[in-house]
Amino acid sequence: MKRRTKVYLGIGSNQGDRLGHCQEALRRLLAIEGFRLIRTSSAYETEPVGEGFGGWFVNAVAEGETDLAPSSLLRGLKRIERAMGKSGGARPADRPIDLDLLFYGDLLLESESLIVPHPRLHQRRFVLVPLSELAGQQVHPRLGKTVKALLVDLEDPHQVRRMEGPLWEIP
Repeated sequence: MKRRTKVYLGIGSNQGDRLGHCQEALRRLLAIEGFRLIRTSSAYETEPVGEGFGGWFVNAVAEGETDLAPSSLLRGLKRIERAMGKSGGARPADRPIDLDLLFYGDLLLESESLIVPHPRLHQRRFVLVPLSELAGQQVHPRLGKTVKALLVDLEDPHQVRRMEGPLWEIP
């Protein structure tokens, strides 16, 4: 039997039916063999960080378990993004969906295609607020601080407003 690892995924959209796109991405995540969705944070309306975005995002975090290797899980996330219309450009742009691997257990990984934990999660209110809802006591393995402590120490002025209820109800 394969060992299952707890993972946290960031989900965001700032194009079209933002909430609907996030929910559709979760529906597609459920179809990834070797991944099990446990729960999601509330959805949050968030101010864009950086230039080049046309509007506010809807962001959330999903907690799951997987027996997939980090690179295999990332490939599954990228397939979902492409299928939902995200272009592969390096510059910021409006996007129907954006999926990020935030934590993969307590793994530290740096390769050309993947850095875990996500290299900027500790700098972004739109990630830390929903992540702290699910995993406030999770310790960042590189920084040695809990998610809640990272949020308290954060100096990010961007607005994050909670929307109603969890992003997804687990049956």
